[in-house]
Amino acid sequence: MFKPLPLLAAGFLAVATLPAVAAPVAAAPLFEPLVHQAPLDLPIQPAPILTTQCQQQYQLECYTPRQLRAAYDLNPLYRVGITGKGRTVVVDEVYGSPTIQHDLDVFDQHFGLPTTTVQISRYGTVPPFDPTNDDMVGWAQETTLDVEAAHAVAPGAKIVVAETGVPQTEGPGGVPELTGAINALVNANDADAVSMSWGTREAHFPGYDQGDYSSLLALRGAFQNAVAHGVTLTASSGDGGGFPDVGGFWPSSDPLVVAVGGTHLDLANNGARSKQDSAWTDSGGYRSTVFGRPAFQNPVASVAGTHRVTPDISMDADPNGGMWLYSSFTPANTGWWLGGGTSQSAPMFAAVVALADQATGHRFGQIDNALYPLYAQHAGGIVDVTTGDTADPTEGATGFPAAPGYDQATGVGTVDAAKLVFDLLLRYR
Repeated sequence: MFKPLPLLAAGFLAVATLPAVAAPVAAAPLFEPLVHQAPLDLPIQPAPILTTQCQQQYQLECYTPRQLRAAYDLNPLYRVGITGKGRTVVVDEVYGSPTIQHDLDVFDQHFGLPTTTVQISRYGTVPPFDPTNDDMVGWAQETTLDVEAAHAVAPGAKIVVAETGVPQTEGPGGVPELTGAINALVNANDADAVSMSWGTREAHFPGYDQGDYSSLLALRGAFQNAVAHGVTLTASSGDGGGFPDVGGFWPSSDPLVVAVGGTHLDLANNGARSKQDSAWTDSGGYRSTVFGRPAFQNPVASVAGTHRVTPDISMDADPNGGMWLYSSFTPANTGWWLGGGTSQSAPMFAAVVALADQATGHRFGQIDNALYPLYAQHAGGIVDVTTGDTADPTEGATGFPAAPGYDQATGVGTVDAAKLVFDLLLRYR
């Protein structure tokens, strides 16, 4: 339901539903409702409906985990026991959702997925859920999306929700708590891949205008610790389209983090593609001011130039083609709705990393160090996305076109998960 304004902080939950019975969620320090695309104004449903029904009734696409599993070639992995078993995916959230275990159970039962116990790990004091607090409602939706998206891709992985109690606002507000929660789980050896569906402009950290980046750099300790322990960090690249000249969007701009962008999928009811994936209009692409070009982006230096650019890789993010999700944390938010945004693609890719960790028997840390060489070698697990663009005039985003090779619309492209895991297994076991 939510996407950021390009110059504001954002959690990147873009949802193709605004409940007819609920008032729109008011703009908060973190979220803004995605209401500008009328076809996506889909009421909460009592049960998921087929893609063809969504097309006929609402003129949009809607997908189940089964369809996305087919689209990303995940089933061959499941058939040989690669489900993420023995690995842990952490989703980093403010507040969390009071009904996440119940909601995941309903989600699993409906789609025939294996059930799992969600571990809640609270960092600091987390206030009780207040259904009249728009920020808490937004984060409950975000938590639902992150957990159900990750579980759909890696059904055997352990899911940990890292909850904090300080709102994440533009600049460093709430960030020490969010990174502190990650650090605590890394030190407890309770994380293999971490997904962050939050972020803030580099330009909104104190000192940026004077060329002093110390207030941002001081918050990187948890990321450095995570990568030193082999933990992979993923972050939403941002929603609202591409912005060439406004600086980076952190943490996705951090070279220690995999920046996950968004694509649009056209799938039949069985998950078969009717056309190739394209760049999602609102997928964020940025060029960092704070961070120079990391070594792993040397193969794309002609695009990157001298600084870190994003995204690195992309998966399904268009809410017109989002995944069915279930929630029940308020009466107005009880039922089935469509997820989307780079909030969906980041936990999905973190779950792909968990599958690769299980298959190879080890963690990858900053897995961009593997993805970019595979891209340069034209490995089958990296699938180029060559159509679409991220120009969004409604947001003032000039955007980037998808094109052959690396681009700032979709990064190196998207994934064929079975081939990617096999590529990693051959290269890094």
